[in-house]
Amino acid sequence: MRPVFTSFGRALLSQLHFRMLMLSVIPFVLSIAVWGVGLWLYLQPMIDWLQNYFVENDGFRVSNELLMWLGMGAFKTVVVPLIAMWILLPLMILTALIFVGVMAMPVIVKHVGSRRYKDLEARKGGTFFGSLWMSTSSFTIFLVLWLITLPLSLIPPLTFVIQPILWGWLTYRVMAYDALADHADAEERKIILRIHRWQLLVIGAITGAMGAAPTLLWLGGALSVIFFPVLAAGAIWLYVLVFIFSGLWFQHYCMDALTQHRAAQAAGKAAEQAVTQATAPTPEETVIVLPPPADAQVDNQPGNPPTPQI
Repeated sequence: MRPVFTSFGRALLSQLHFRMLMLSVIPFVLSIAVWGVGLWLYLQPMIDWLQNYFVENDGFRVSNELLMWLGMGAFKTVVVPLIAMWILLPLMILTALIFVGVMAMPVIVKHVGSRRYKDLEARKGGTFFGSLWMSTSSFTIFLVLWLITLPLSLIPPLTFVIQPILWGWLTYRVMAYDALADHADAEERKIILRIHRWQLLVIGAITGAMGAAPTLLWLGGALSVIFFPVLAAGAIWLYVLVFIFSGLWFQHYCMDALTQHRAAQAAGKAAEQAVTQATAPTPEETVIVLPPPADAQVDNQPGNPPTPQI
């Protein structure tokens, strides 16, 4: 586990770099712009639709009984706005993830690679569409699991268990692919993800716990409804910071793992070549038989008398 903590320290130092701090500004501003317009236009219609749905389907009685059974009766007066906010929360996560993935991850890869791994060959094993598919498919599964476990997340103890697991799985799937996309080929990426699976899951779980921190802003009951715009902006900013730090942590760990993997491969090939040369058979000596001189051939031809000896 030492490489996990080593890469954590390096990621923390990289996060404090001025370039990385400024990197969080653009995704944050864009997310605020998108959600500022979206909430202005669609938040109240969404709350009105949920209100009518609860009235028509006896939802208030069911939700009141459930909240009273959980000992959370104080939330019954703001249950509709809270549900609306909890539905919007995954969409905010998706927005931050897209902006960080498109704008921040290329800068993170270049920043880490140019400062610590200048001599590491970039084999371009990942593609933009591969990264897009990994992000989209992973978030789709994440969203389904989020909605299924949403009632359990209202219980504070379970919030600290469910949220880190979901976030850990999501960040592990997305960040590990992007971290290896430029420098590792497809085969190297599969090998590293298989060998270092548990270490990467640990990193994902820790960053998942960090990702659950913005969720605590939504547990304030009526206050969270009153200060919803402020809490939404703060949550988006925290999400952006968590995503950037997660990208730095995964990048440092995966680059170290790739460097060690290639070094081990090179050492293995060198040892194999040495063994091959040591056990190779010695080439046999070639005996060259020279023809006799021409005058000797003439003397020994049939019919020629032998040369008299004196």
